[in-house]
Amino acid sequence: MSITKEAMLKLQNGSDVRGIATEGVEDQHVNLTGEAVNLIAQAFALWLAQKKNAAPSALKIGVGHDSRVSAPALKAQVLEGLAAQGAAAYDCGLASTPSMFMSIVFPETQYDGAVMITASHLPYNRNGLKFFDADGGLESRDITDLLLTAASLTPARADLSKVQRTPLLSLYANSLREKIRLGVGAEDYENPLAGLHVVVDAGNGAGGFFAEQVLAPLGADTAGSQFLEPDGTFPNHIPNPENAAAMDAVRAATVENHADLGIIFDTDVDRMSAVLSDGSEVNRDAIIAMMAAILAPDYPGGTIVTDSVTSDRLTGFLENTLRLRHHRFKRGYKNVINEQKRLNAEGVSCPLAIETSGHGALSENYYLDDGAYMAVKLLIAAARARREGKRIDALIEKLPPAYETREYRMNLLGDDFKAYGLDVLAQFEARARAAGYAVAPNSYEGVRLSFSGPEVKGWLLLRLSLHDPLMPLNLEGERPGDCDRLVAVVKELLAGYDRLDLSPLDQ
Repeated sequence: MSITKEAMLKLQNGSDVRGIATEGVEDQHVNLTGEAVNLIAQAFALWLAQKKNAAPSALKIGVGHDSRVSAPALKAQVLEGLAAQGAAAYDCGLASTPSMFMSIVFPETQYDGAVMITASHLPYNRNGLKFFDADGGLESRDITDLLLTAASLTPARADLSKVQRTPLLSLYANSLREKIRLGVGAEDYENPLAGLHVVVDAGNGAGGFFAEQVLAPLGADTAGSQFLEPDGTFPNHIPNPENAAAMDAVRAATVENHADLGIIFDTDVDRMSAVLSDGSEVNRDAIIAMMAAILAPDYPGGTIVTDSVTSDRLTGFLENTLRLRHHRFKRGYKNVINEQKRLNAEGVSCPLAIETSGHGALSENYYLDDGAYMAVKLLIAAARARREGKRIDALIEKLPPAYETREYRMNLLGDDFKAYGLDVLAQFEARARAAGYAVAPNSYEGVRLSFSGPEVKGWLLLRLSLHDPLMPLNLEGERPGDCDRLVAVVKELLAGYDRLDLSPLDQ
């Protein structure tokens, strides 16, 4: 074995592979080596061949990457690993994660599988691998199998002179343009976005194509768009819609350029958030509300699956204003998407699964978490509203504003943290019920309490991290001082747990 099973398995990050791919950060040393990537690519070819009951030599597999500095070297190793097992490997160059899945769908490519080299929004020294077949992204158990197989292989070289290049982003952009033309249904088929001013912030990731190859050709004004050039050092801000500095940057660009809308993507374009013309952020609960409002007319009474940290005000908006159902599930984009698939398979109309992070998957789009596709839906709605003399803001004008939200991360000390954390949750719920607090029913993750009395209004969620010795606490207050009151409630209910570090609550 060239790399031990233990070392390989440390590269697993849920349903992805992630690691340190380049030096440059103190005390962080490369573990996602070219050798490891070569072995993992070989294992993917073998896994896919077994699933399709075919020889590896019968497979066509596409490989793409985001703008990270380590991408070219890792791509060469992935291509070699695939080719060494006999698969036909295709170099898709700079790509987005959703476009790599679509390389399996597009008639021009119709690959059997795809590999995306990305670490999403993580720092420049990180990188990783995401894998797709016709059923979508691989599951966590599949990644474990790949890594175990990879540890049993040896690195292999191959002749890459026959590797073909595929202009995948061009194909993908063309498909998005066509969706906008059909969706807007304007008389001007060639310029359906004429008169619409949209600022795009790609954060120097892979999303710059959206302004240049989707919006501009359809007549949109993209003046003020920024950080469109791929640069894996991410010199301007972290390409992450959840990052405050990133949202400040796109908000400032939108307002300063008097744009109708601002759109921001993460590095590999599977997430997005937006900014309205007045600078209001459409992220977290608001992006969920906006997408649900866009879909509601086509899916009356449908179910929206979200992660566990969405607010009570969002539930009220979805159920009372849009007449949809809110199904609050677990954190993790694969969790919410798999729940969406399960519900639809059982006959429950579920058009959208979306996290507060901006990961959103539509059933009409292969259950694919695709930031660019969500942006397309947003632009279609904006163009239609403009044609009717309205503003897209109206879609979420009845969503109550949030006063204050907080997140704390409390360390669990000692060994066997999961068992201890589960006991904490059980006692937390029992104490809450004994104190007369309202415990939310059907909580799929942690314990959620809601408060509507005169003393405190808001909600809180205490949960156990899946992989780390942590208990995250999310809370939201409706008035000044409510978050402090919620913290006091938590301290009361968690008193006496000597292995749970409550010190973050005092900061």
